Amino acid sequence: MKKINFPSEGCELEALLDQSYDEDKGAVITHPHPLYGGDMYNIVVESIAKVYKRMGYTTLRPNFRGVGKSRGSYDNGIGEQADVRFAISYLSQLGVKDIDLAGYSYGAWVNAHVSLHDMPVKNMIMVSPPLGFMDFLPVSPISRLKLVVTGSRDEIAPAGRIKKILPTWNPETQFEVIDGANHFFEGYLEELESVLYSGLR
Repeated sequence: MKKINFPSEGCELEALLDQSYDEDKGAVITHPHPLYGGDMYNIVVESIAKVYKRMGYTTLRPNFRGVGKSRGSYDNGIGEQADVRFAISYLSQLGVKDIDLAGYSYGAWVNAHVSLHDMPVKNMIMVSPPLGFMDFLPVSPISRLKLVVTGSRDEIAPAGRIKKILPTWNPETQFEVIDGANHFFEGYLEELESVLYSGLR
């Protein structure tokens, strides 16, 4: 794993890049809310990256603009959508053909609003999309949404609200609820990794 920098719209971002032996598969993984301490080192983001690495994917974990040593400033999710698109383009320029887009909490919210029609994204994964905290409307149908995971005790990403909105995103998406887990998956990271691994295979 190494720290790299790549350009985004109007700024330069730092990221963690972990290249795999399989150059065809990669994943961009986005972090939780920067105004609440979220960054590329978040423990849930690390768990997601760990699962993708186990499956032979190259992973790219960017710090959104204004986070860590990334230039720019917090942009209410607008500039952050550009950050995601530039991260996908960066992986694509490395020769990665099949790219997954995974996000945790705020990262899932940002990803849900990114226009992917011209992006080489194969699957989207959401971990704890924060429907109890942030407005997901309007979000168009997400044809590439493969898996959504939350915890039964997650008040920021309530399972009931996710289940209700999921058919409007993609009725074929796999939905998993980890019994007992809260928004931070404290004590449940291994179970989260197991659920992600099974769902991604």
